[in-house]
Amino acid sequence: MQANLTRSCLLATGFAVLLAGHVGTAQSADEPVVMTQQGRASFYGGKFHGRRTASGTRFNQHELVAAHPYLPFGSVVRVTNLRNGRSTYVRVVDRGPAGGARRQGRIIDLSLGAAQQLGFVAQGTAPVQLAVLRNGVKRGKIIASNEQAPFNTMY
Repeated sequence: MQANLTRSCLLATGFAVLLAGHVGTAQSADEPVVMTQQGRASFYGGKFHGRRTASGTRFNQHELVAAHPYLPFGSVVRVTNLRNGRSTYVRVVDRGPAGGARRQGRIIDLSLGAAQQLGFVAQGTAPVQLAVLRNGVKRGKIIASNEQAPFNTMY
């Protein structure tokens, strides 16, 4: 009974962190990075708010979510604005940027909420570094793994 209660608390905490996101600049030693990528980020919202994403979820421009051309849905990515050093965590829920934007060096489309946390709404785009974290989701569900990691393990 106690183990189930502890697991439930860990799951709830992990889910709350996933929804709330995190802003910071330091990389933690418990944050295993699977891959990094540099390029430009743009953001989307407005007419896409409330529409279905490629993953089937409804897009909410205020959540910390993103569109990436090939990362698996549910992947957790730490995005750092290279202009000001601000970082946030986003969950991949959609595909993008579109082909023309990718040819211009855009590697990720962020929600309006993520762009606000990174501080580039007025500019429209920003140079960013992506760090794809091993911590994230497993088979579309939050699982408990490590209290110190911002998200739970992705396989």
